Amino acid sequence: MSSPKRVAVIGAGASGLTAIKCCLDEGLEPVCFERTDHIGEDSGYRHIYMAPCGLWYYTESAVDGQACVMKSTVINTSKEMMCYSDFPIPKEYPIFMHNSYVLKYFNLYCNNFGLKKYIQFKTEVVSLRKRPDFASSGQWDIQIRNRDSGEKQDLVFDAVMICTGHHAEKNMPTFPGLDKFKGKVIHSHDYKDSRGYEDKRIVVVGIGNSGGDAAVELSRVASQVYLSTRRGSWIINRVAENGYPIDMGLSKFLRSVIQRLPASLVGSLLISRLNHRFDHALYSLRPKHAPLSQHPTVNDDLPNRIISGGIIVKPDIKTFTENGVIFENGSKKEEIDVAFLATGYIFRFPFVDKSVIEVKQNKVNLYKWMFPPDLEKQTLCVIGCIQPLGAIMPISENQSRLFLRVIKGDVKLPTSQEMWDDIHFKSDAMAKRYVKSQRHTIQVDYVDYMDEIAEIGGNKPDLYALLKKDPKLALRCFFGACTPYQYRLMGPNSWAGAREAIMTQWDRTCYPLKTRPLGFEIEKSQLKFFLIYFLFIAVFAFIVHYLFMS
Repeated sequence: MSSPKRVAVIGAGASGLTAIKCCLDEGLEPVCFERTDHIGEDSGYRHIYMAPCGLWYYTESAVDGQACVMKSTVINTSKEMMCYSDFPIPKEYPIFMHNSYVLKYFNLYCNNFGLKKYIQFKTEVVSLRKRPDFASSGQWDIQIRNRDSGEKQDLVFDAVMICTGHHAEKNMPTFPGLDKFKGKVIHSHDYKDSRGYEDKRIVVVGIGNSGGDAAVELSRVASQVYLSTRRGSWIINRVAENGYPIDMGLSKFLRSVIQRLPASLVGSLLISRLNHRFDHALYSLRPKHAPLSQHPTVNDDLPNRIISGGIIVKPDIKTFTENGVIFENGSKKEEIDVAFLATGYIFRFPFVDKSVIEVKQNKVNLYKWMFPPDLEKQTLCVIGCIQPLGAIMPISENQSRLFLRVIKGDVKLPTSQEMWDDIHFKSDAMAKRYVKSQRHTIQVDYVDYMDEIAEIGGNKPDLYALLKKDPKLALRCFFGACTPYQYRLMGPNSWAGAREAIMTQWDRTCYPLKTRPLGFEIEKSQLKFFLIYFLFIAVFAFIVHYLFMS
């Protein structure tokens, strides 16, 4: 296949920006279509281009079909785990960043690599279809529309990257009696802040991250918040032992240990760890399923708000009345002012011909969550339409790097049948692991998936080879946090600064906490703590393997 000249990137959010940059790395010409126009000002960024950044561009009012965070939203992944692999987040930024800092970082990235000039704002894609000669050319017909003038234009592209995300279209469930409820009904997509909810009695439906965050925030001003959950949830804190970010414990070593232990044992260990902070059963939150059978809810304040009475946990809703709700256990709450639906999102690609990609009940058949398996030419992919147990930004970057190598002919994908076999295998594995839910259709484990994509793309680090050449770095990569820089050590478009970034990742992590001189020196124990912790797990895993597997 000859190298394509032009690549269409649909969406200029966190996935779209890195898609543009990866196109430039490969010497291709990206043209990005962004339906919004978010050029504006931000503290410290006046007169500097502000990228749209999709979900992370806060707006005072909600727009249907456009993702947006709450005003108070803080990201659930630490900065070293969520950054792009060749552009560390400034050390001054908080470890877990408020949405305004996330936006600032994306704009630093955009400005540093000169991405703005490749974006056409207020331009939406109306349709995307294979050209008549697609079987030989692999090209696409794209119709775009200027959202100001309404003018349409037909274009031809050699390849397409769909980067529209999966947090835009509201999932609005139907509850008996909801149509007769006289109070306010709002979806979490439309919620911005707690103004106007003072002294209200509120029922929050759903205990995902949005529901948990909203319930906590509303409970500080409302008369009472009831948090309704069908199954309960395991609650994860951002702050691990000794105050370190919890996701910095995510390593290749830890994943290798978990994979070798019986799932029941892993579940028991995790339950013990999570209940060490607070007893989930005591707080009426404990679900029947194990922690790894559900996408986790990350919330630092929920148990505090429950124990202080601001939030009361309730079961699923049986029916709404005109002024209240009746729960599945028969309990009733009257004089409810607000029904707050934190019921998630549905994703779809309305501009794509259904013969190419079809989504049914949030399920889509894509090889490696990227490639439609039946295309004659693999010149289209979906970027970032996944729900990782970890950060999505470096995954989107890794996906982009792989796709561009495919369309250039540097990487050859398997046959259509082999792709379908992989899709069915992963679908079956997901069904066995996760509780049945609309949110559990695009789940991936961060370390496993990053390695899987990088191995195909040729940028997975060879730790055995690295151990001979640079043992200190190899040990850091295996036992330390699996930060995105590891995927720039080797292979195409490697980055000379990757080693230094890995060796100093804890320095950048801890820097924003050092705001007051202590007047004395203390031992730097971050790495020691995690090495001891991992060593304990390794010894325990060996004993279990010897006793139960021999």
